[in-house]
Amino acid sequence: MMIFKPRKIAFALVVSMFCGLGGAYAQTPAFELVNFKEMADPTADTLADWSKVKAGLHSSFVTIDKRYPKSLVPDVLKKKNETLMGWKGERVSAQVLLWTKDAVHDVEVSVSDFKGAKGAKISADAASARFVRYVMTDEFAAGCGYRKKEDFVSSLSPDMLDDLTSFNLEAAKARPVWITLNIPQEAQAGDYVATVQIARKGKPVEKLNLQVTVLNNVLPKPAEWGFHLDQWQHPSAVARVHGLEMWSDAHFEKMKPIMKMLADAGQKVITATMNKDPWNVQTYDPYADMIVWNKNTDGTWTYDYKVFDRWVQFMMDLGVNKMLNIYSIVPWNNEIHYRDVATGEIVNVVAKPGTPIFEELWAPFLTDLVKHLGEKGWLEITNIAMDERTKEEVDGALGLLKKIAPALGVSYADNQKTYQRYPDSDDISIAADHPFSQEDLKDRKSRGLNTTFYVYCGNNFPNQFTFSDPAESAYMGWYAEAANFDGLLHWAFNSWVENPILDSRFRTWPAGDTFIVYPNGRSSIRYERMLEGIQDYEKVQLVKKALKQKNDSLSLQKLEEAIQKLNSAERTDRWNTDLNNAKNLLNEISKELAI
Repeated sequence: MMIFKPRKIAFALVVSMFCGLGGAYAQTPAFELVNFKEMADPTADTLADWSKVKAGLHSSFVTIDKRYPKSLVPDVLKKKNETLMGWKGERVSAQVLLWTKDAVHDVEVSVSDFKGAKGAKISADAASARFVRYVMTDEFAAGCGYRKKEDFVSSLSPDMLDDLTSFNLEAAKARPVWITLNIPQEAQAGDYVATVQIARKGKPVEKLNLQVTVLNNVLPKPAEWGFHLDQWQHPSAVARVHGLEMWSDAHFEKMKPIMKMLADAGQKVITATMNKDPWNVQTYDPYADMIVWNKNTDGTWTYDYKVFDRWVQFMMDLGVNKMLNIYSIVPWNNEIHYRDVATGEIVNVVAKPGTPIFEELWAPFLTDLVKHLGEKGWLEITNIAMDERTKEEVDGALGLLKKIAPALGVSYADNQKTYQRYPDSDDISIAADHPFSQEDLKDRKSRGLNTTFYVYCGNNFPNQFTFSDPAESAYMGWYAEAANFDGLLHWAFNSWVENPILDSRFRTWPAGDTFIVYPNGRSSIRYERMLEGIQDYEKVQLVKKALKQKNDSLSLQKLEEAIQKLNSAERTDRWNTDLNNAKNLLNEISKELAI
């Protein structure tokens, strides 16, 4: 046995390591979750002249491609009518902008039933109108790297979709409202019209008209989508923000609406951990242990999978069941820890891949893990996952996996063409701004291997920062299709910062990089537009298949040409125009099909 010098830590001081910080959280929320006041606008926009704005509450439909500053007088032509188009089963969005020179309290926005021809109707229950809340954001600047808030230009960005039934509008301020319609799969094709009513203290003030054209095509349910969405989940953040004991019944209950949103976007991967925080606390909240390692008095090992099993089953019950990625055999600091049963202490060990201690500690665990996964019926969908590790670390880790646990799959986020040295890896993701071979992607696809791209703090476009253009989130679905990727990885779905409801900035990366949804199961403009792009990806697959069956090579060529204009991870002057042209073309072509 290799002799090493582990660090021992008193068990009482590190309950959080094994209980997932449960003992560290008070039983009250970390901050006000509902009745909060947005941060003050730090920009010169607060000096804008509102004197020429007429009295009263103003409203207009506006594009969903733009974020509207809170303190500027909106530069828009009032638009009382809006038209949307979608398939049965598709989720479509519109945006209404409200503004007022004087404060207006108790404003309500509601959507009526959608009425069609011959008595056809889509119930108002299928629609929602959510006030958009402003969060503090910053700028891309140099991208990755430690940052002090005062060194970066900050501003308020409209992003979180709140579920308040009424809202108090501030004087000399704008307020967006996000309109969502989930077109029922059983809806009749045709045109429908609804009223978007703006009321004050229950009395109507203005009415807008929203028309929706439902095409005679059906989008399958998210569980059936082929787009491989991999957004890393972070249970610890939910426990801390809501002041709940880690892994308690209340904690799992609070995670349901958040993780259901992920499942509703077609998420394919369960993010799990197998030892201490794999990323060495790069997030505000450390990742909690899901599997507890115990070294017994006779030197043997036992592993407690109770939390792990509950978490995996929890996600599967929500519909996320294609892949289970467990992080990480190569933590960012190469540290693992275990409980010494004899002393009750936590032992922390540095175990670098390729060293004797690495195999000594990992070999018995991997052997036991394979057995446990086999008993649960999860072995075939499980990958041992790694994130941006060096060539030497990857080689050492994969060498041990091949030797000890060849039945386990391999998944990694790759920024150095590691996939070319391990062409049979089950699941890889390539950084959006790193070079890759189109031939490699086609080869992997032909062999049924999964390949996605990922966005992170280092790529300015496309991305999902809170200052990113809203349409960038939709663009990513089209980019995946254009570049022949199977989907998208984003390193954090809900790794919340200290108070994400107010301030999306973080100590190391551009604002919003660590999450795209908010506490209490609240959506965002970024989430809605990402879902839109994924739906478009699915529609493209179905339309292409139908066109091939019809031998309509001309329409197929037009669609492919429009798609290839989006085959770039660099911002161009026309990217948003090209995106909208491709979306419109897709709908126009699908009008002539029966899918």
